[in-house]
This record gives sequence, C-alpha cells and structure tokens, in this order.
Amino acid sequence: MLQSDEQAVVDRIRKGLIYTESEASFQASQRRTDLIFEYNHTPPGDTERRRSLLVAILGSVGERTVLLPPFHAGFGSNVHIGDDFFGNVNITFVDDVDIRIGAGVMIAPSVTLTTTGHPVHPARRVDYARFSEPIVIEDKVWIGSNAVVLPGVRIGYGSVIGAGSVVSRDVPAMVVAVGTPCRVLRPVTDEDLTTRTAAAG
Repeated sequence: MLQSDEQAVVDRIRKGLIYTESEASFQASQRRTDLIFEYNHTPPGDTERRRSLLVAILGSVGERTVLLPPFHAGFGSNVHIGDDFFGNVNITFVDDVDIRIGAGVMIAPSVTLTTTGHPVHPARRVDYARFSEPIVIEDKVWIGSNAVVLPGVRIGYGSVIGAGSVVSRDVPAMVVAVGTPCRVLRPVTDEDLTTRTAAAG
C-alpha cells in the first residue's frame, strides 16, 4: 500500500468511518502482543521488569501505575494511562484508536474498553470491516467490575460506573451511573464522604 493510501485510511479511521482489516494491516507494527504476553507471565515480585514492559507496551504511562495481569490489548500502543492508576485483573483494551485514562483512575476486574464496533448490516462486515472512535476517561473515575465502555465515550471527572454497566454515551463529571444502557443514577455529593465510616455495632 502506498503511503498516500495509508494516510487516506488513517484519515477515515479518525473520522469514525468504516475501514477493513486489509486496509489497516499496515498498522500491525504498532501491536505489542508479544510484550503483553511477556508482561502477563512475569513473576509478581519482578516489579522492575513489569514496569519496563509496561513502558514499552503502552503509548504513555504515568507514575505509580498498577495493572494486574492478565490484561489484553489489540495494540497496547494506543493506550495512555495517567499517574496513580489501578487496574485489576482481566481488563481488555480494544485500542484500534486512542484510549486515554487520567490520573487516579480505578478499574475493577473484567472491564472492557472498546474503541471499535462493526456495521449492523452483514454485507458491510466483509473483511472484518469496522469503525473506531477514541475513549476518554477523566481523572478520579472508578469503573466497576464487568462494565463495558463503547466507542467514542467520555467519562467525566470523579464519576462512578456501576458493575455490569454498558456505557454507550458520555457520562458527566461527579455522578454515579449504572445499567444497560448506562444512565445517571445520582450525583456524587459530600454525603458520600460519610458512607461506611461508622464503627460496627
């Protein structure tokens, strides 16, 4: 594929338009699958090796980042994580385009962040045709177990996504949002500072 053709595909991807596996094959060098495999099989006590692998895998990674193995990613290189991130086991990043995660974010087990979907009509799914839109998770977000975040979603500062939710549209800052599809349940307020603080009676 000519460089001009590659740029045309990149431009379509950035616009959220349909592209195929064959058209995007020139991006294969950006995949970090071997390094991800190595990371997932590195002994828990070898923290220096884990850190160096994470730096090599991800597009960018902040300080004091914890990502418990195993994790999975289509590329890895399109994932950007801020400081003080905690990711529990079995997180999946479908990162055909950028996934940007802010500082102080916590993600529970078995969460999927997918930037990519497929056309509804089967005739348009030939050659694994798909579209991709970036995901943004702002600072201090907590995402509960088994949640799925879909293409193009932004989750605002400090919000909580309930376990098992399917997030198909943007979530504003400082709310609790739950369900399938995920909807705002209530705001996060100062009353939440006092929950689970009383001594057992």
